[in-house]
Amino acid sequence: YKKVNKSFFKKWSHDMAYVLGFFAADGNMIKTKRGTHFIAIQITDKDILYTMREAIGSEHTISKRERFGNESDIYRLQIGSKEMFEDLISLGFMPGKSKRLSMPEIPKKYFGDFVRGYFDGDGNVWVGFKHKERSKSLYAITTVFTSGTKEFLVDLQSGLAETVVTSGSLVKKKGSECYSLQYSIGDTLKSVSYT
Repeated sequence: YKKVNKSFFKKWSHDMAYVLGFFAADGNMIKTKRGTHFIAIQITDKDILYTMREAIGSEHTISKRERFGNESDIYRLQIGSKEMFEDLISLGFMPGKSKRLSMPEIPKKYFGDFVRGYFDGDGNVWVGFKHKERSKSLYAITTVFTSGTKEFLVDLQSGLAETVVTSGSLVKKKGSECYSLQYSIGDTLKSVSYT
């Protein structure tokens, strides 16, 4: 038996919203044939995972899977709890969520924390020059959120539009089933100040 705050997902807080956002990006839910329930989060940045484990009040071991070449090692936190599993179900999550992820009903006060968590899991910032073939290239900063579920990104775009970020473009990634929500330099700077 390992200690964990099984009520963590029952009440909204800044930590809960962040972890939930990260879980939406890089978490999964497992129900075994024996009826046991697990939730798991995995990431290459072990410091973020240790911080989340502390927020959840967990004493579960963080496992490490070594990878070869230039690929980073992966760290994983797995917690067995039917109660937490069912709380995530009530928030709109489910096993195999990558292609059917839905946006939970998030209190406005905690939306920025959720976005920050999701970004740490499935977001990135690209910095560089566009149109290098032209006489004058364009310096650009682009913030990108990625998901296998288009509807989730549409809801994320709408939620951001109600706060500080007003534009953004939704793009289907070439040769992939994933979608990306992209913001240019102006909205990138606004979103950084928001989250």
